[in-house]
Amino acid sequence: MTQRNAHLATACPNMFRSRYVHKARSYALGACLLAFCLLLPNVLLAWGSIGHMTVAYLAYHKLTPATKARVRDLLKLNPDYAAWEKQVPIDASSADRDQMIFMIAATWADDIKGDAKYSDDGPDPNTPDGASSSENIGYTDLFRHRYWHFIDTPFYIDNTSGYTTPTPNAQTQIAAFRAVLASSQSDDLKSYDLVWLLHLIGDIHQPLHATTRVSQVETKGDAGGNAVKLLGDASSNLHSYWDDLPGFDCNFCSNKAHCVDRAIVLGKTLKPATAQASHNTDTAKWIAESFNYARTDVYKTPIASGDGPYTIVPRSAYELRALALANRRIAAAGARLAEVLNGELK
Repeated sequence: MTQRNAHLATACPNMFRSRYVHKARSYALGACLLAFCLLLPNVLLAWGSIGHMTVAYLAYHKLTPATKARVRDLLKLNPDYAAWEKQVPIDASSADRDQMIFMIAATWADDIKGDAKYSDDGPDPNTPDGASSSENIGYTDLFRHRYWHFIDTPFYIDNTSGYTTPTPNAQTQIAAFRAVLASSQSDDLKSYDLVWLLHLIGDIHQPLHATTRVSQVETKGDAGGNAVKLLGDASSNLHSYWDDLPGFDCNFCSNKAHCVDRAIVLGKTLKPATAQASHNTDTAKWIAESFNYARTDVYKTPIASGDGPYTIVPRSAYELRALALANRRIAAAGARLAEVLNGELK
């Protein structure tokens, strides 16, 4: 579908995608993929809960003691903190509790898409609409701001030109949130900006959160691959396929404890980002990387110039390259998130 976010589907427990696809991805990632929660069609969730929590897990292990203490205090100001605490096993140590809450907090910006207290602003929830789109006012803001999750850098595949990237977007908001964390602003605002930043740095490392393919046929873009249909895969479109690579279950679940465990397993299997990549804190360069990966690795055979449908064969060359790239991007995102928090959070 062309919209980046569909309405939430009715809860369907124990729904599984193709056993073969499921098994292939589990083998390649080295983690057991169990589908326990909602199956949501065409919803923009870069990496899904497991991917975002893996980014957070990797970051947490690079935080200084002072930064860990500061983020712990800020996260307590989130209105959902009590619900996060309830998901922590009763016998968890204080250190494990803080780590788990940090990981769950990284999914908050997606979770509010399914929370009735929040609403979309504007006629198209995926497009900024007026002054409210850029407001940074803390937890009194009850808009979902779906358009903060991505930046539509145009990838022209023919002689089309003239596409204008909407603002605000992931790049503008990451910059705004980093500025607040480094300032003397209130802790309430810093808490709000922290949970968004935990999420958006993960988002922007997913290649299809940094591009939209533009052509004479689709002058408004393909919505980051959401318009590109797939066959033989429950994801149903290219964007969701890439979101699901680290694990696809438990998005919007009320208890993410088992997904935390899976994220930890995945995080322990990933090769760390290089020192050079880890120290790169330039958001524009992160976006350029993701955009280039979309061009060189995402929109490649069997994906052609149209909207399909296409079939990505399990454990094919495309899938194995995609898994390897997803792992590298998650590792980079985790290292860079830690670098930002250690260097900028006051």
